[in-house]
Amino acid sequence: MSKVKIFAPVEEKERPAIEAPITDAESFHAVVDSRRSVRVYAKDPIPPEVMDACLDAALKAPNSSNLQAWEIHHVVDAKKKAALVEACLSQPAAGTAPELVVFVGRPDLWRRNNRWMIEAFDKAGNVPDGAYQYYRKITPLVYDQGALGWRTPFKWILTRWRGMSRPYPREPIGKWGMRIWAHKSTALACAHFMLAMRAHGFDTCPMEGMDSARVKGILGLPRQAVVTMVISAGKRAEGGVYGPRLRFDRQHFVHRH
Repeated sequence: MSKVKIFAPVEEKERPAIEAPITDAESFHAVVDSRRSVRVYAKDPIPPEVMDACLDAALKAPNSSNLQAWEIHHVVDAKKKAALVEACLSQPAAGTAPELVVFVGRPDLWRRNNRWMIEAFDKAGNVPDGAYQYYRKITPLVYDQGALGWRTPFKWILTRWRGMSRPYPREPIGKWGMRIWAHKSTALACAHFMLAMRAHGFDTCPMEGMDSARVKGILGLPRQAVVTMVISAGKRAEGGVYGPRLRFDRQHFVHRH
């Protein structure tokens, strides 16, 4: 088995480019430019096959260490959906939507998913030793915060001490760090879902205006789960987009160094 290491420098000085899958940049930018947060939806349903395709697109989002620390809860039960609308403050973006999807970060499942990665390597065969080393040694070191978070202060001291002399990963540290870690990956899945919906001709609205504790209760989520956002989906209704897109000048946000 190869002994390639994940963070080892590439030995070759230069590698030639290879052809990646052909894409359509113009169509992609049309999707991005036409995506808007829709506040009022028409009654037109979304075909089940479109929902499934967009949910699958969300699961293809990049994520930290490929540990996929997320869950997607597509709420279809009428009573749960009504309760979810109320938990979303009964805002029109929720109340008029044909579909509601809750994106949830699951930092508590990193051990299970880490084990699944190793099992996938065993099944695939011919996986570099460096990949095994990453999931057997590095991920436990990075993500294990210890029972009741007892490792947290020691990890904080260690990362600051080692970071004084060389680059060293400093996050996640502690329970809150793990929550942020899961939120970041889950947010990437949210973006994939919304862009996929637009590509299929439907619209979405990401909602942080909600009672996350009530949402967790509706879905029966454990305490460790974190609700990243609720996303409504459907066809935009007349007046459902509240005005033109407003973005501040890019000079305030894009910096080159």
